[in-house]
Formats: sequence, structure tokens, C-alpha cells
Amino acid sequence: MEQNKDLNQFDIPLAKRIYLNNSKSILLKKLLLFSPFLFLLFSIFALRLIRNIGIGSFGDLNLQAQVNEDLRILGHLPYAEIPKEKLVFIEPNIKVHIDMRDSLLKMRDEAKKDGIYLVFLSGYRSINLQNEIFYSLKSFRNQDAAERARVSAPPGYSEHSTGFAIDIGDATQRETDFEAEFENTDAFKWLIKNAAKFHFKLSFTKDNKYIDYEPWHWRYEGSIEALKVFESSNRKS
Repeated sequence: MEQNKDLNQFDIPLAKRIYLNNSKSILLKKLLLFSPFLFLLFSIFALRLIRNIGIGSFGDLNLQAQVNEDLRILGHLPYAEIPKEKLVFIEPNIKVHIDMRDSLLKMRDEAKKDGIYLVFLSGYRSINLQNEIFYSLKSFRNQDAAERARVSAPPGYSEHSTGFAIDIGDATQRETDFEAEFENTDAFKWLIKNAAKFHFKLSFTKDNKYIDYEPWHWRYEGSIEALKVFESSNRKS
């Protein structure tokens, strides 16, 4: 009995249930309900932001890659040397790619019918010969490499090594051979008007920013192989 009396002396509080304010409870429920949707919106926004930044960065990288892809040396693009078995003579000392022989000779014949006498000055040149031309003449003219490259390609960078390039003069005005004055001859005027019919194109025009104007230098683009050879030049010019 004494023990029960002692227990009754303590006031044990009753457990009470506490309710949140009704409006606050509704707001919390709404936040919990819409939180996945809000998270999704935030994720989409973040992904788009990252994507836009990435595109800008990749765009800069692509531009840099295009710049680095330009394999020019002193303004000249590289060209592989034609296999010897694809070369044929058109003159006792001039060889060209077999693909262009017929078109070249036909062009000369057609010009003759119009009273124009074309003379072929230079066709295929080996890389070894181009090496001699570039370095020996550079020394002879007391020019540095950049100056020499304005008028002569370094070895391995000449269209002549492909067999698809031909230097042409006017047989009646030989003093204009390999000179800019060739543009004033009847032969050049005829070529400008008719060369495309035979798939020939002037390689180094007046607006070329790398190489001096060469009205005598033409290249053949009348075969698949020739188009492949000069695809890079046509794309970058």
C-alpha cells in the first residue's frame, strides 16, 4: 500500500496528439506532390545549358581542326608523284599522265584550226627534278624559301609531279614563255575561251593569295583520278 501511495505522488502527463495547422499541411503535401516534376524541369534546363556550352566548344575545336588540316607548305599543297607506268610522251622530252594525253593533243589541234599555235613547255616533273629546280634556282636568285615558293613549288608540292599539269606557250611569241605577259597573247586568250571544253583549268589565277599568277600553267581535271588529285585544291582555293 505504501508503494502505491508513493506512485500516486507523481503527476504523469497524458500523451497529447498535436495537429499541424491545416493550411501548412496542405502546402507541404503539394510540395511533396510536385517535387518530382520540379526536379525534372530543373534537370532538362541543366542538360540544355550543358549541351549549348558543349556545342560551342566543339565548334571551336572543329574550326581549329580545319585549320590544322591545311597541309600547305609555303602556300603549296602536297601531291604524290605519278607512277612511271602511267606516263606517256607527247613530245620527245615531255611526258604527261596518260589520262590527259588525248584531250591535250585534241586541244592543240583545235587551236591550230583557229590559227592559234600552242606550244607545250613542260609537263611531268619528278620530285627529284623539282628539288633541283627549287633549291638551285633559289640559291641562284638569292631568294629565301618563301620568296622562291611564290614562283616555284617545293619538291613534293608541285602539280607537275602528278602528270596532270602542263605549261603552255604561244609558238609565235616565245619571249612570253613562263612570263605573266603570256596573258596578252592570242594563245592565252584562246585558252581562256576554250580550255574548259577539253577539261583544262588555270591553276594559279590572279586572286591566288599564296602563289604568283601563272597564265601558262594549266591542269587537267577530266578524269576521276585527276578530280581526286585536285579535290583538296579546289576545296581550299
